Amino acid sequence: MEITIRVAEPTDIHYAEAICELIKESAKARGTGIAERQPAYVQTKIENGNAVIALHGDQLAGFCYIEVWSHDRYVANSGLIVAPEYRRLGLARQIKTHIFQLSRQKFPQAHVFGITTSLAVMRINSSLGYEPVTFSELTQDEAFWKGCQACTNYDILERNQRRMCLCTAMLAEAPEEEPLATDLSDLIISTPQV
Repeated sequence: MEITIRVAEPTDIHYAEAICELIKESAKARGTGIAERQPAYVQTKIENGNAVIALHGDQLAGFCYIEVWSHDRYVANSGLIVAPEYRRLGLARQIKTHIFQLSRQKFPQAHVFGITTSLAVMRINSSLGYEPVTFSELTQDEAFWKGCQACTNYDILERNQRRMCLCTAMLAEAPEEEPLATDLSDLIISTPQV
């Protein structure tokens, strides 16, 4: 089975409704809190080049998108979904790897994070260098937390003042800045102290 995984293009916006339906059906089947998204929101992610799509011919196999917060300091990889007939093929790991690489390429100094209730996603995130963190380590951007309102577990999050929920927060720290390749310490002029 040949599945193509690539950055989504504007010509892919016709998949937005099917993507949202997959997210909704997966949340219902798992009984967990996957925040529902609207097609217009997904279309924007596709148009901005902030999404990865997996296709088997013209058939939607999977999807994931990037959300940017706090002036590009935080990037969330969200909405990971694989169509039921394409599960158990390692596709989620491949999509997640592509979206993580796209995040690093587009936002090289950002902290990349995600929140999930899925053990499989936690394992994938760990293999990419994410570590579990408290919610206080994530963006505090109000728009991010507003996105959780569609989740069935939102009351738990609010009841705990956004400190915890059923989701596990995972974070891949921003890379350290590269040190100067040349030692310039010999150019420093010191003045004698009196």
